[in-house]
Amino acid sequence: MPNYRISEASQFLNVSDDTLRRWIDAGRLPASTDDSGRRVVDGVDLAHLAQEIAGDVSSPEYTSARNMFRGLVTKVLSDPVMSQVEVQCGPFRVVALISTEAVRDLGLEPGVVTAARIKATNVVLDRLHD
Repeated sequence: MPNYRISEASQFLNVSDDTLRRWIDAGRLPASTDDSGRRVVDGVDLAHLAQEIAGDVSSPEYTSARNMFRGLVTKVLSDPVMSQVEVQCGPFRVVALISTEAVRDLGLEPGVVTAARIKATNVVLDRLHD
């Protein structure tokens, strides 16, 4: 399973490195030390925390999503032909239906970093709260 340095993990959660260190010290996220002596977090544990805090984050007042979202795979459901892959991209959950062959080729599993690229012919923008 992949491990992530504090600086990488904090980016996925959209918090500062110091905030993530405080959460580790408080026991909210387990951490270990890599061969270089740096603190790292397990990808699966990070994915679980990303899902947990995603519910805590309210939507910004004004948004227009970009077409690429970097995130952590949180769940993969596969049958012989197709797979459903869930990715937590900061506070946003992205679900993709792709071939099971592609899942295997890309090595997608919970805790792996991926980029969700979205091409849409119809995008709806909402203005929230004046």
